[in-house]
Amino acid sequence: MITISKKRRSQKNEVETVALLQDLIQQIDDPTLRDRILQEADKLIKQKKFGLVFEEHLPECTPLYDVPIRVGSKVARKIGYVSDIYTVLKIEGSAVLCDRRETHEQVTFQMDEIVAIAEFGEPIYPTLKPIDTVENAPDSDLWHTLIEADNYHALQLLEYLYAEKVDCIYIDPPYNTGAKDWKYNNDYVDNSDAYRHSKWLSMMEKRLKLAKKLLNPEDSVLIVTIDEKEYLHLGCLLEEIFPEARIQMITTVISAKGVVRTGQFSRVEEYIYILELGNSSVQPGVYNMLDDEVKKEPDRSIEWLGFRRRAPQAKRDSRPNQFYPIFVSNSDGKIVSIGDVVKHGVDKNTIPVPDGCTALWPLSKDGDERLWSLVPEQARLNFEKGYLKVNNWNAESRTGTVYYLPSGTIDAIENGKAEITGYNADGSVEAKYHSEGTTPPKRVWNMKTHNAETYGTNILNAIIGKRFDYPKSLYAVHDTIRFYVERKKSALIVDFFSGSGTTLHAVNLLNAEDGGHRRCIMVTNNEVSDAEAKVLTKQGLKPGDEEWERLGIARHVTWPRTLCSIKGCNIDGKPLDGNYGCNVEQYTEIEGEITNPETGKKLRGKVYKKEKRPAYPELTDLKMSDGFKTNAAFFKLSFLDKNSVALGRQFRELLPVLWMKGGAIGRCPALESDELPEMLILPQNKVAVLIDEIYYSEFDAELSQHPEIQTVFIVTDSEIAYRSMIRAYDGKTCYQLYRDYLDNFRINTGR
Repeated sequence: MITISKKRRSQKNEVETVALLQDLIQQIDDPTLRDRILQEADKLIKQKKFGLVFEEHLPECTPLYDVPIRVGSKVARKIGYVSDIYTVLKIEGSAVLCDRRETHEQVTFQMDEIVAIAEFGEPIYPTLKPIDTVENAPDSDLWHTLIEADNYHALQLLEYLYAEKVDCIYIDPPYNTGAKDWKYNNDYVDNSDAYRHSKWLSMMEKRLKLAKKLLNPEDSVLIVTIDEKEYLHLGCLLEEIFPEARIQMITTVISAKGVVRTGQFSRVEEYIYILELGNSSVQPGVYNMLDDEVKKEPDRSIEWLGFRRRAPQAKRDSRPNQFYPIFVSNSDGKIVSIGDVVKHGVDKNTIPVPDGCTALWPLSKDGDERLWSLVPEQARLNFEKGYLKVNNWNAESRTGTVYYLPSGTIDAIENGKAEITGYNADGSVEAKYHSEGTTPPKRVWNMKTHNAETYGTNILNAIIGKRFDYPKSLYAVHDTIRFYVERKKSALIVDFFSGSGTTLHAVNLLNAEDGGHRRCIMVTNNEVSDAEAKVLTKQGLKPGDEEWERLGIARHVTWPRTLCSIKGCNIDGKPLDGNYGCNVEQYTEIEGEITNPETGKKLRGKVYKKEKRPAYPELTDLKMSDGFKTNAAFFKLSFLDKNSVALGRQFRELLPVLWMKGGAIGRCPALESDELPEMLILPQNKVAVLIDEIYYSEFDAELSQHPEIQTVFIVTDSEIAYRSMIRAYDGKTCYQLYRDYLDNFRINTGR
């Protein structure tokens, strides 16, 4: 946060700026113009700004361990501040003469003491370097991924791969407790840093802005956990970055016994911010989340939603196939028919309206042309089933509001979770959710299964030993994301602060529970703790050394947990004990008449008995030793040296990136030699790449033999040639790649 002295200085500067502006305005000769400008300036000066204000900090520099050091390279010491930058002047053997930027002092380092770096805004060229895989479902298309990287650069790469395709982002960022739990510019931030709050906000802002680009604006959710140190700042930041989102904050008990603080209340809770975008909504479960008891709430009516999309970007020109008339009867407002799409540029008033009908259009209150939530074909199908209707019809003004049932509600009706109880006069359904399994969740959670020690620390320690402090409860993450992806059996879930790897473990649990094919992408760095770094430094080791890197969080915690939980064993190869049903003490209502055994009198009111029962009965048959029928790949986000990249010869490094963009289907392919092929036909990955466009005819003939291929990459610098070649691939997803690798995946450009 800004210090008081800085605030006062800022206020002083503001006053001086206003005075200067007024002096300049007084120099205008035209009195009418001068007065008008003074009036407008006065309006601006009197405006009060509300929201989050914090000190911006220089973005983090990036160590590029895989990039060779040459004369002219920017470098930093491996041990020390990455922002302390040197320029290489001369290299003689292992001795490197450098010029320090700040002082121009010339210093000689040994080559293994320094690392090439990139500053914010300097393009860097990423590649995914395979590290390891775990394959427990050889015939499965589903592959999760772990990327070892600074999450800022990983997010930039993911933007290229999955922009607006992510269904759920779950993150547990550093809480900024002041206990050196995170780094900024390669330096651990502690409680003595007067700028630790603003550094944290700077760090989070850059990453949340990138995360926003990944989320599907039509139906997705961002989930962020935090504690009291930054929850207020985080809330303001989220409001600023996601003004269109519906934001809720959950209070969740993570340890009922609490953390005792002398002279203070004991801390038992954390907070979860949930940001719903578009049509995203909570799917009810069997618990109200305030306690572990199954609550049989009264049957709950289904909820109808407005059919006109309300997102700011949902304008007619963005999706022209969702702009069309709905014709309703003038007398009673019943839907008569649904018209065809009206092409962009065609005046809606020129569309003929059936006799006795009015055309309803997706118009905002201001008359702006927006969109309906479905294409007309799907709207007609829903109308026939009674899932579309008009409310609040005014026959005099011929106005009304179109409502529809969202896909989650329709799924509930068609899979029996909700029951149609009748039909209205307009043909629309009346339906109610069955009480069991449809409990509306509350915003205060107190679940025994969310205890961080029992179901976080203990589970993790049983798998890999004591290697990580304060992991999340497995079931806390499972329950949180389930509210939003239960009906999305193929959801894409991202966690770019993955830490101990709980999110992927929870996704595997969800898939095992309902047969889903949800895919998880985790990102984490490979930092060691401050205490570990001090020990390793005393041993003469540095970041980048194998002994140092193998103790980093990605390789020492996240991947071992992923590998072991999928295989169903601990780090020593022994089978894991127990099942995932999670037995907890619960109170069960005793049915029938109960008497006091001592007095023989009938007991009034409800009577409960305490017993241990599985919190997740559907998981009791899933032994931890069974593991999960799924696969995962582990990559390191690495960087290429621009000067060493041979034109068109980067496909060995490029293939993992293309594999991920194609949906990460099947085992990641690899080139067997340095020879660059003319094309790659990869039916097991459902991907094809035309590398040399002169072989298009052969490529097209080969592709016709593999209808299972879904994604096609064409390497050409010609937009016209690309458009011509993909004309035959209707129904497939096609991408153009430029011949120069550097033009395809350049990141860190300051976007």
